[in-house]
Amino acid sequence: MTQELFDFDKKIADSGYKYICGVDEAGRGPLCGPVSVGAVIMPMDRMIEGITDSKKISEKKREKLYDEVINTALFYKCVMIDNEVIDEINILEATKRAMREAVLGLGVDPDIVLIDAVKLALPFETRSIIKGDATSYAIASASIIAKVERDRLMAEYDKEYPEYGFLKNKGYGTKAHIDALKKYGPTKVHRKTFIRNFIGE
Repeated sequence: MTQELFDFDKKIADSGYKYICGVDEAGRGPLCGPVSVGAVIMPMDRMIEGITDSKKISEKKREKLYDEVINTALFYKCVMIDNEVIDEINILEATKRAMREAVLGLGVDPDIVLIDAVKLALPFETRSIIKGDATSYAIASASIIAKVERDRLMAEYDKEYPEYGFLKNKGYGTKAHIDALKKYGPTKVHRKTFIRNFIGE
């Protein structure tokens, strides 16, 4: 599977693009916490085995691949936009803001930016790729960065708010999470616009 993703990017590299930036997000759907975006430029002369859509990888393997990705990447950046901004400008706009900040914060101008599904205005050539994290090696690498960094933050929130099970649910609306929300009310990291249906506000 990784080889197919790598070959997809390699064809782009072979057509004259040097710095191929992959962009992906994690955390658009949860009831709390930030949306996280990874942007990464990977070298095209070697491949990390096992890179694929981060949702298809176990947490333990994701952590291992994360270390390999950030140690191998030519450039990478992770940007998170918190729940208050998400409530203020909506999740899609927050995701786009994080994507722009991540790409512009790489420290180098990419030759092309491959983005999972989202269409984004950038001062570089961009391609929006449906199911990009299962298509492009760079996007899949970015998805691992975004997911692992967000999951680590949710583990910290779990220590602060143990009643909600953030370590397990990562902020997604599981039954246990919604039950805790109804019992204890929202925390400061909950997205007010996402929880109205559950707490009657």
